[in-house]
Amino acid sequence: MSVTSGTCFKWSNTIKRLPPLNSLKSFESAARLGSFQKASQELFVTPSAVSHQIKSLEEFLEVELFIRQTRRIELTSAGKDYLRTVQKALSDIERATQRLVSAHGTGELNLSVAPAFLHRWLLPRISRFYDTHPNIELELSASTGLIDFAHSDTDMAVYFGDGQWHDVECSFLKRSALIPVCTPSLLNNKPIHLPEDITRHTLLHVSKRPDEWRAWFEAAGTDYRETRKGMFLSSGLLTAQAAARGLGVALSDISLISEEIQSGELVAPLDIPLELSKSFYLVYRKNRPLTPAMKAFQDWIMAEMAVDALNPGNTE
Repeated sequence: MSVTSGTCFKWSNTIKRLPPLNSLKSFESAARLGSFQKASQELFVTPSAVSHQIKSLEEFLEVELFIRQTRRIELTSAGKDYLRTVQKALSDIERATQRLVSAHGTGELNLSVAPAFLHRWLLPRISRFYDTHPNIELELSASTGLIDFAHSDTDMAVYFGDGQWHDVECSFLKRSALIPVCTPSLLNNKPIHLPEDITRHTLLHVSKRPDEWRAWFEAAGTDYRETRKGMFLSSGLLTAQAAARGLGVALSDISLISEEIQSGELVAPLDIPLELSKSFYLVYRKNRPLTPAMKAFQDWIMAEMAVDALNPGNTE
């Protein structure tokens, strides 16, 4: 790059007056979390590295940012003022980066998905996404918790809940309705024609949702009574697997066991659904511009949901 003689570049001098980005990130994390230890865990460095970065920043600024006590740290008044500016600056840099990436395209998408939805709905259909978007690289992970998008590599997530989450854009995907399912062989000796017939079988319960069977019997207009000891498992994924092994009758979302229904491994003896208050949603960080990969996945999954609405339980 050539420079005309006599040109004055104040830009380079300004850059020299800026502290290193890593020291600002360490300061912001420690100030927000109130701990060098927690900041080190968030930034994947040692606590001493965080302490060193902040000490260097204080020396650069010639201002003390923290009051260091035996077991905790506290921002000075100067530190509090500086934190607001640093957080805004880092946020502006992140948004500018996202806009740039979005404008120039990206072929990567990091997606976190509720486990049952991932294994039972998404994976059986994901080949269709690759057929239409062969250049997009997906990284999938199963997660039951909420994602801290501001401090995570995750681009989008599928949540199961009421849709009331802070700081995320939220797109409704599907409602969840449960129906009783079991193996065909389980019905040979004890057929199920009426809701009360189910009580002659072992009921498979999700431990964290012990009232679902009671709610289902209420929806079916039948008094709830369990004549045999039930079995409790940690997730709906496991109750469906237990039902497929002939261990009893489970309440399952028909769209999440479509493969077993189509193969005849499981049957639904009574088409009486229990509508749940929770649903599945596609979420991502609020006000984040969508990258081409994010937009492609959003469009694809919404189209798949539209097909599902017309043909429930179909993965073909």
